[in-house]
Amino acid sequence: MQFIITDAWLAKSRAVHLSGARLVLAGATLSLVLMLTAAALYHWVFLKGAREGWPVVGTLVRLVVQDEFEQRDRFMRENLDAMARKLGDMQAKMLQLESLGDRVSGLAGVNPNEVRSSPARGGILVEGRSLSMQELQSTLSDLDRLAAERADLLTVMESRLIDQRLKKMMLPTQKPVQDGNVGSAYGWRIDPFTGRSALHTGLDFQADAGTPILAAAGGVVVASEMHSQFGNMVEVDHGNDLVTRYAHASKLLVKKGDLVKRGQKLAEVGSTGRSTGPHLHFEVLVQGVQQDPHKFLSGPKNTAALAQLAVATPQPAPLPGRLGR
Repeated sequence: MQFIITDAWLAKSRAVHLSGARLVLAGATLSLVLMLTAAALYHWVFLKGAREGWPVVGTLVRLVVQDEFEQRDRFMRENLDAMARKLGDMQAKMLQLESLGDRVSGLAGVNPNEVRSSPARGGILVEGRSLSMQELQSTLSDLDRLAAERADLLTVMESRLIDQRLKKMMLPTQKPVQDGNVGSAYGWRIDPFTGRSALHTGLDFQADAGTPILAAAGGVVVASEMHSQFGNMVEVDHGNDLVTRYAHASKLLVKKGDLVKRGQKLAEVGSTGRSTGPHLHFEVLVQGVQQDPHKFLSGPKNTAALAQLAVATPQPAPLPGRLGR
């Protein structure tokens, strides 16, 4: 295609030749310019008409804006309703957790009202109506406060239960000789050496020499030595002024200062010291005074009280003829 361009007086002329590729490029450029011009003109007319309130343009603007707002509100409403359902599920689970915490706190001996800053209450989620953002925020704040109180209560209960478990582990309730039978019980008896009545301050477990002697509870070894009356002797401190004594051993396997756990082997049965034959003489001392070990070994139902009771009337100290069998 060829274009001839002349001036106004036809004095000069210029021929422009367009090939197929140049023609397509020129057409595309012209179309793009026309589109941009139309878009700019439409945008300018639309904005001017919206600002000045032209009848047709203003109506179109209001319809477009109203539809946009309705879509946005519908989207927000759907999200708020979904959040409300999630909060309802969280509230139900939190109430179940609170009920469970109250039951467990009774086992731990903790009063949940001492941990709560305010009485527990349900949220504002009501089935059948939509909630506002402010109501959801208020409910979230209530759940956050309740969760913090539950965490505090569970922390207190954990500490109390651990303390109770430790106290139970420190009470001498395990038999110190697994297969040994009690030969002489705690109390007054005829002393085998003097033939007179004497107080036997522990339990004698009949067992063969070399039988393992086990710790009745966890604690710290405060004595592991040779005693003139008890022979090879081990004493374990369990805290709260509670000590167990294991006497007449043939061999000691722990030393002073060792930490031992319940059931750990401390020594082996023997007949050292003032003894008439292989056996274990086992004592339980509260505040330095011998108690009946059978009350501890019979089970934990009354040992907690026994371990905390102060002995009002100390018993007489055992004389040389009151040890062993």
